[in-house]
Amino acid sequence: MKRMMVLVGVVVCGVVAVGAVGQQQAGARRVTKDSSVIGADGTAYVTRVVPVPETVSPEAQKMLSRVETDVAKTQTLAEERAGTDKWQAGAGAESEAMYPVRVHASVIAGVPVRVVMPMSMDASKIGRVLINLHGGGFRVDSGSLTESVPMASLTGTKVISVLYRMAPEHPFPAAVDDAVAVYKDLLKSYQPGNIGIYGTSAGAILTAEVTAKLKQLGLPMPGATGVFSGMGDFSKAGDSTAMFSLDGLAGYLAPPGKGPAIPEYVGKTSVTDPVLSPMYSDMKGFPPTLFVTSERDLLLSGTTILHRAYLRAGVDAQLVVFEGLPHAFWNDPKLPESKEADRLMANFFDAHLGRLAAQ
Repeated sequence: MKRMMVLVGVVVCGVVAVGAVGQQQAGARRVTKDSSVIGADGTAYVTRVVPVPETVSPEAQKMLSRVETDVAKTQTLAEERAGTDKWQAGAGAESEAMYPVRVHASVIAGVPVRVVMPMSMDASKIGRVLINLHGGGFRVDSGSLTESVPMASLTGTKVISVLYRMAPEHPFPAAVDDAVAVYKDLLKSYQPGNIGIYGTSAGAILTAEVTAKLKQLGLPMPGATGVFSGMGDFSKAGDSTAMFSLDGLAGYLAPPGKGPAIPEYVGKTSVTDPVLSPMYSDMKGFPPTLFVTSERDLLLSGTTILHRAYLRAGVDAQLVVFEGLPHAFWNDPKLPESKEADRLMANFFDAHLGRLAAQ
């Protein structure tokens, strides 16, 4: 069995004990047993030897076994965006090879979008539309293709991927305003119960924010939403952010700070603003929502905490947690688990879009 040593620092009372140690360093240290010491201030100093789980697919095991450096990568914003755009184009093409669609650029309500169309559309699907709000930390576009192509193909539904304004040039509420503008325009052609909104990571956060904003504005709710690895509270860091990086237990892990998460997006807005942080909003009446996350997701805590808040508000909210995988793993279309997640998401929207309109 493959094994990977991980030295985990658990944040308690805002203090970081130890950061994640990369596999190369771990191999050199030859740590072979677990340990756990709780400091006087409650900080946990933890060492764990974590095997690659046999409960995931062979493809996922191979992905989890990749050696990743734990040294922080220094990039300018321009370099980060160029690299992400290149990756998104390649991964998008890979997705299209598996899920054939037609993609073209357009503008809705003054907002640039990608329109992703299935190769064929059943007559019953013509009156439906999905809005994708892509991930990327509100700084880059890491999902306008990889998050939209599978959904358009699997649901047989048009997907509008919103290329919203991003931070740091455009902090909150620019992205929310762009998404709401697109939604309001689509209401001219679609019944609200036939519209779905979803996103991954930053887009999952944005999906909940847009839902809160629509309620604040008194606009009709969409038929369903999807929060795929997100959070709803910028004032508190979830426990999982202290244990997992973007690559799960591998890669660079920045110690959680005491300030707000993603400060360049938050800008000057209060972290308890009910739209920025929907945990502080009245969620009663939110549409049926599917929450998806994974066991080594840095936003595992944020997703599950927000899901419970939806449940407390009486929302029809489902939660699915995938075993052993890192943040937004479904952006890798080759993984069997990605195919399962995409089908799960598609089935959810198929089951819910149009349901409210028919009642």
